[in-house]
Amino acid sequence: MSDQDPGDFGRRVAERRDELGLSREDVARQAGIDPGYLEYLEERPGASPEASTRLRLARALSTSVDHLEGGGFGEPVGTGHPPGGVAEVLELERTECYELLRHGGIGRVLFCEDRGPVGLPVNFRMLDEDIVFRTGDGSIRGAVAAGGLIGLEADRLDDALGEGWSVLATGHGALVEDAETLQRISALDIHSWAGEHRPRVVRLRVDEITGRRIRRHLEA
Repeated sequence: MSDQDPGDFGRRVAERRDELGLSREDVARQAGIDPGYLEYLEERPGASPEASTRLRLARALSTSVDHLEGGGFGEPVGTGHPPGGVAEVLELERTECYELLRHGGIGRVLFCEDRGPVGLPVNFRMLDEDIVFRTGDGSIRGAVAAGGLIGLEADRLDDALGEGWSVLATGHGALVEDAETLQRISALDIHSWAGEHRPRVVRLRVDEITGRRIRRHLEA
């Protein structure tokens, strides 16, 4: 597997389809392929359709073949020029921000050290209206123990469409120690991409949450 293709094509197709809220039948019809074949592509690791099929799927999913193949994995999102159209920046309501964070994911914990602002990625989930995540005994734990404000930023950006959203939640964090709450958090099944040895559990009680969404409209 090359550096340009660190994942598999079918998994990215399924992820993009879910992001757009489309069924397999919807995408298969737009791409002119059989739904059963699309199911095979999504569920068979390493499946490699022909170039023409890749192109039709990319068009049906409003993205690029390069994106579905994992191109640009070693570069930050947004290095290219945005697509045409007029960008619109929308402020998100509190309820919209929580809805975007509802399923959890990867976010960046934000706090201050002597050297200045720091942001470190974590896998998080929601517990009621609070954010919970696991960490080790390093700088995040130290920031939480210090009692100052911390934040969590999460986003989703689409290079192909030039659209995306970001949410920033701030508040005070606390190390979770009571057994009942730890049991509830354990049921959320938080798995760290950086390794499972993250013995500390942090609960960020959100005081303020804000967000923005960028939409792009075709020019008349």
